[in-house]
Amino acid sequence: MATKVSAEANSIDRIEVVMDPKAGKDLDVQRIKKDFPILARRVHGKPLVFLDSAASSQKPRSVIEAMNTYYETTHANVHRGVYTLSEEATAAYEGSRARIARFINAGDTGEVLFSKNVTESLNLIANAWGRRNLNAGDVIVLSEMEHHANLVPWLMLAEEKGLTIRYVPITDEGTLDVSNLDALLDGAKLVSITGVSNVLGTINPVADLVAAARKNGAVIAFDFAQWTPHLATDVEALGADFVGFTGHKMLGPTGVGVLWGRRAILEAMPPFLGGGDMILDVRFDGFVANELPWKFEAGTPPIAEVIGLGAAVDYLGSLGMDAIREHERGITSYALDTLTERLGSKLKIYGPLDADRRSGVISFSLAGVHPHDISQVLDEDAVCVRAGHHCAKPLMRKLGETATARASFYIYNDESDVDALANSLQRAADFFA
Repeated sequence: MATKVSAEANSIDRIEVVMDPKAGKDLDVQRIKKDFPILARRVHGKPLVFLDSAASSQKPRSVIEAMNTYYETTHANVHRGVYTLSEEATAAYEGSRARIARFINAGDTGEVLFSKNVTESLNLIANAWGRRNLNAGDVIVLSEMEHHANLVPWLMLAEEKGLTIRYVPITDEGTLDVSNLDALLDGAKLVSITGVSNVLGTINPVADLVAAARKNGAVIAFDFAQWTPHLATDVEALGADFVGFTGHKMLGPTGVGVLWGRRAILEAMPPFLGGGDMILDVRFDGFVANELPWKFEAGTPPIAEVIGLGAAVDYLGSLGMDAIREHERGITSYALDTLTERLGSKLKIYGPLDADRRSGVISFSLAGVHPHDISQVLDEDAVCVRAGHHCAKPLMRKLGETATARASFYIYNDESDVDALANSLQRAADFFA
């Protein structure tokens, strides 16, 4: 699905939705690769095999060109000027907000807030909602598979306000253990959980978590940093209170993230940051906060980045999120089978071994080889994988590891990339044998 936005577009009602005939069909990976200039690069004389999209995805030419066009033809500050460039910049910025709202099926553009990344989005919830609504002795529920972005803000608030944190445990398979969920949520004020683990690849039962939170009267937030790039996001159907995600993992630029929240909750929250544009009036003895969404967007926003993210959701929509999910499920299944067959007992894969229950993230260890050594050897073959704790140190300790290697697949990866990974891992295993 692509979108056309009128010059005045600042509302979903002004968006014309154009269905791409390719949407919903099998992805043509060779055609897609040509849309990403960086994938033509050679590293150490070899073709680039990029398998670190869970950290940050590559950018299609359409995103790069959208940002360049803005800087070359339209750059001005938004919301403040009445001259042509400023009005054009504002229309482009707010038009992207409407396109992103459409992409996640948010019926109200005022519920779509821009941040600099999902980390800031989650910090916004903790600081604006949490400080207003949580008091000493209150309970919040997280999980053992959270990224630091959905741990540290709550640990900081818990220390400040005397909160109790409970954790949904994980099973040996790497899935959430929800057998005691009602007891964990009993009396809880907030549940904040990742939709998809950035380490284990586990796709969590988000509908069940929402239902359990509602049953126990808790507000529920989701870290969708690893969900929205890979699976259809429908905030209306989901029924959560907050959903955060980040642009650079879904073909967009760095420096822009999104927080969607229910209007009634957002309106009751105090501003997170103070400054320009987030006010209706300022006096020496006080201020009046702006309307949504600008109440939470103090200062000059990341204008070019928001425009780039708008182009990114257009690109994803043209492929179709169902087609993206099916492609990734297929490539993940092929990778699980190929790596297991090639490396056998030398390789340990973390998380579910069923591709239907996981994303395109595969974290693994190779017997006798440190993850950083794996990454360095693979780099010699121009194969890019992550090595480290993946901003999830508590989960690493739960797994009994200090670090793992991680390969993550996206729309521009195919079976040849899996084969390159397997060949390079075999070389690493032989080298360190």
